[in-house]
Amino acid sequence: MATMRLDKFLKVSRLIKRRTLAKEVADKGRILINGQQAKAGSNVKVGDELEIRFGQKLVFVQVTELQESTKKEDAASMYKIVKEEKLTTTDQ
Repeated sequence: MATMRLDKFLKVSRLIKRRTLAKEVADKGRILINGQQAKAGSNVKVGDELEIRFGQKLVFVQVTELQESTKKEDAASMYKIVKEEKLTTTDQ
């Protein structure tokens, strides 16, 4: 089964615009693959569930296909958004 580095998948799918930023987000522990902490070099494959924390938003996506490169209009076909949650901070 084909796999791709997490940072490259995030860039090619345009979930995160730049690979350096994707690497930074992953290395800060803000991405999970199938519930497991992921690093930039972690491999993703079709069917994997990613959980990405963008600031105050949590986005759950499922990997639907892997491509080495893609046009902007085709990038969204590489994943399916399962759900999005807004994170609330409680001051106690």
